[in-house]
Amino acid sequence: MDLWLLSWVLSFLLVLSLCSSAELSSLRKGSFLSVEKPDDVLISPNGVFSAGFFSVGINAFCFAVWINESKDRTVVWMANRDEPVNGIGSKLSLLKTGELILTDGVRRTQWTTGTASHSGVDLLLRNNGNLVLVTSGSEKKDLWQSFDSPTNTLLPEQVLTKDRFLISSRSSTNYSSGYYRLYFDNDNVLRLLYNIPATTSVYWPDPWLMPWEAGRSTYNNSRVAVLNALGCFASSDDFKCFSADFGVKILRRLMLDPDGNLRIYSLVGTNKTWVISWQAISQPCKIHGICGGHSMCSYDHVKGRRCSCLPGYRFRNVADWTRGCEPDFNVNSELDTFDFKRLPHVESFGFDKGGFSKATLEECKKTCLNMSSCRGFAFKFGMSSGHQCYPKTRLFNGYISPSFSGDLYVKMPKSELNSVKEINIDTRLKCSGELVVLDRTYLPARVNWSLRFLLWFASSVAVFEITCVLLVRCFLFRTERASESEAVKQGYAYAATGFRRYTYDQLKKATRGFSEEIGRGGGGVVYKGVLPDNQIVAIKRLNDANQGEGEFLAEVGTIGRLNHMNLIEMWGYCAEGKHRLLVYEFMEHGSVADRLASNSLNWEKRFSIAVGTAKGLAYLHEECLEWVLHCDIKPQNILLDSDYQPKVADFGLSKLLNRGGTSMNGSSFSRIRGTRGYMAPEWVYNLPINSKVDVYSYGIVVLEMVTGKSPIGFHSLDGGGVTEHGRLVPWVREKVNGAATRESWMEETVDPLLADDYNVDRMECLVRVALKCVEEDKDSRPTMSQVVQMLLQNEGKFLHDPLGAVKKP
Repeated sequence: MDLWLLSWVLSFLLVLSLCSSAELSSLRKGSFLSVEKPDDVLISPNGVFSAGFFSVGINAFCFAVWINESKDRTVVWMANRDEPVNGIGSKLSLLKTGELILTDGVRRTQWTTGTASHSGVDLLLRNNGNLVLVTSGSEKKDLWQSFDSPTNTLLPEQVLTKDRFLISSRSSTNYSSGYYRLYFDNDNVLRLLYNIPATTSVYWPDPWLMPWEAGRSTYNNSRVAVLNALGCFASSDDFKCFSADFGVKILRRLMLDPDGNLRIYSLVGTNKTWVISWQAISQPCKIHGICGGHSMCSYDHVKGRRCSCLPGYRFRNVADWTRGCEPDFNVNSELDTFDFKRLPHVESFGFDKGGFSKATLEECKKTCLNMSSCRGFAFKFGMSSGHQCYPKTRLFNGYISPSFSGDLYVKMPKSELNSVKEINIDTRLKCSGELVVLDRTYLPARVNWSLRFLLWFASSVAVFEITCVLLVRCFLFRTERASESEAVKQGYAYAATGFRRYTYDQLKKATRGFSEEIGRGGGGVVYKGVLPDNQIVAIKRLNDANQGEGEFLAEVGTIGRLNHMNLIEMWGYCAEGKHRLLVYEFMEHGSVADRLASNSLNWEKRFSIAVGTAKGLAYLHEECLEWVLHCDIKPQNILLDSDYQPKVADFGLSKLLNRGGTSMNGSSFSRIRGTRGYMAPEWVYNLPINSKVDVYSYGIVVLEMVTGKSPIGFHSLDGGGVTEHGRLVPWVREKVNGAATRESWMEETVDPLLADDYNVDRMECLVRVALKCVEEDKDSRPTMSQVVQMLLQNEGKFLHDPLGAVKKP
């Protein structure tokens, strides 16, 4: 009997070993690592490194490589740092095709190596921390390695090349992509870059130095940099540095930290802690963007780095210094109401609107006062050029520098000048510590059997029957049986995206076979539909059916995090086979284009539409968690509800990027986006693309609402005859600049359908704001938040009299 029990237990353990998802040393074809099993990790042969699922938040995991030797696990690489996966059902699988993929709980692919192999493939974690996908034949070949796609860390002997770069984390606890980048520039020089959607700027080596003045060489084409095992970090541009403990063979890493500084860390002591053995920048306040815009950085060895707002400004977010400060006054007041606050030895790098030598202080003040975009100026003394004046359109990268032989003058209202106190250096961030918990249903953990229960069970059931049952269960588990209920999949899909998932047949029935078309555009056709609960909806059938379900669901999930009263609300979606459909709220009054054509928009409605549209775009550009670039603002994409409140539509699948991610440029887009007549010049001339393309399109839409004319060609009466005009913008600008009074150019430009029933002040405000938005130079255009501010400032003058103090007779 004892021999029989022993053989049964051995068979049971054998079955359990077959059911194991992965071995500790490697992952083979057809195997996977599960997020639900903490022991599902790969360990390097020397035991220094591990690879597995790493918790980055509540119910949020990334697949990572970390160092075991340190006191706390130190992450050195992540596969999906910007797209964490669910804590239930997520897996890293090595497919039989040779592709390594990371899937979320709803089976959408979050990350993949894109590899393929007909022979055997193993995933190994080597002693140097390199995660490698290697063929298992007689001639082993590396198909993919983590060293080729670093995140924020370089390990010894890991090479940084011209096609790779380091991107900092957002913070010490937020592992998503941050604002700083280490990369090789086009002149072959290794640089540090501050990179946000609104601006980019190099801050190391010092940007005012030529490469050879900073000890760098541009005469190389290899563009490689590497940290060796002894603690020397060297680059092909002749840069070289040594750690303070150079020569000692200990564990080190080179890291681009969240504060933008590049540092070498060494693991020392019996308690295995990391110490800084070298850093690129000794003065932290010289790192660009560290305190955001219109702020000032200060530093001492006791309190460390601190940020404060410039006089007249307040923090945008007291829990995040990098958001910078915003004016606590109206920046668009009359120019003669401003004066300047002097800040001794404060330097602000960049955003100069020219420079003037041998200028007096009064001349410098006058120059800045006469420039509406000027926010202040730097005034300093040079031995060879005398006093120098640098008006600035933005007060950025400000810091106290006792060695700076000049002052910063901040432009602010005279009425607030005397009430401004000395700069208050903020002592700490105000963090709320609030966490958002995703709504998940967790399965209870399986209770471990005691040995007594196991023996009792073994004595009552034959070995053969139990072994067969376990083998069947193992097989079903590893092949992810297709009989999983649709209700569970729907639950996971809703939790991941925030929307209801419809089947194609449900939406086909709701639209009566897609019979009632209510709109169409470049992205697809929109149909009117009625859901089973009698709710009327708009259902958009997308043209591009080649997008994978994983990518589609990821973008739909991003849309779920957007919420604003002036953005169209999405209720659900369909991703079935090649079918991609989106379900939106139904807008009773259609689009602005429809209403303009039917002459059903009076002056008040047009002004309200301009304000609401600007608010929606300002949210997309500056307030939501993801940076959304619309790319196709036009009257057809601005919809009106029952109260004629505007809602921007078709914003969801335009261009979604994390705020700390790669900057947008022309190469980021597979094609030119937009509609003829509304497209910014950047598209035509292949210039870098940012949110100012939407600002331009918005300006065109406002001019079209004001004039009632098409932006790409129209006719008008001129001197008794009919004149053909090419484009709307130069025509309006010519009328405004050439008229003696505002009433005269208004009579020629305002839509005749308004029958002279409009407010003159509001009309002037709208036209001048629109003309600012359509400047050829994108840097001269305002942001959408500035547009909102300018419009609301004008709107506030008419709270008691909606028609305004002046009305056309």
